[in-house]
Amino acid sequence: MITIEHLARSFKAAASPRKGWSLKRTPAPVVHAVRDVDFAAPDGRITGLPGPNGAGKTATLRMLAGLIAPDAGRITVDGVDVASRPLEALARMGVLSDSRGLYTRLTARENIVYYGALQGMTRDAAHHRAESLARMLDMYALLERRTDGFSQGERMKTALARALVHDPANIVLDEPTNGLDVVATRALRESLRFLRSPEGGGKCIVFSTHIMQEVERLCDSVVVVSQGLSVAAGTVAELLERTGQQDFEEAFVKLAFAHEDAIGTIGKGVPA
Repeated sequence: MITIEHLARSFKAAASPRKGWSLKRTPAPVVHAVRDVDFAAPDGRITGLPGPNGAGKTATLRMLAGLIAPDAGRITVDGVDVASRPLEALARMGVLSDSRGLYTRLTARENIVYYGALQGMTRDAAHHRAESLARMLDMYALLERRTDGFSQGERMKTALARALVHDPANIVLDEPTNGLDVVATRALRESLRFLRSPEGGGKCIVFSTHIMQEVERLCDSVVVVSQGLSVAAGTVAELLERTGQQDFEEAFVKLAFAHEDAIGTIGKGVPA
């Protein structure tokens, strides 16, 4: 289970350049990327974080992955505090970042096995796990190929297998369907459904997206993030009922932009 409690994080934007002969720079503005994000993601469920660009989704997931420290709030993974015990918390997660970050000189198998070794697995165990993941993700044909030149779908499959190599109980995905075609998107969707199921280990899955179709088709729980806030939470059916809408995209727009006039747009120049 992943729990995020009243998370906040600000960044300093780039300072404005000097004007004319002036030696003074305009002070760098503070960007409140995450103001107050609060939710719990239980095991055996897929929790979606839909939100517009600049909403604070990626910043939230980077704090969850221990890449940046929050200014306020607390994150726990299976009861382990990310701030005070980061390595222990990370060992319980498989993280698929938006950049994928494959080693292009290595084959898909070598990428997966290398990450298995980083997680403390023996070489034989990592190879066995790579074979198992190749079956699940339908990527046998990719295993012995160098990842340089892989398509978006092939890169996603390899990066996901690498994130799952140590069989983590919690899976964190940042915009996993970005750039994927219909076939690759369907394959990813089926893989996540399997991993959520009792047969797949009943894993806790959290993913950010701005594609409402993915939220409707995949998510057991939804936390709408907008302007650095978690502004609504519930099932798709509950959020439709709350907004009085029949179309989830319309419901999302109503929820995500309800506070825009009061708060103002945030996150310019900062990843979502």
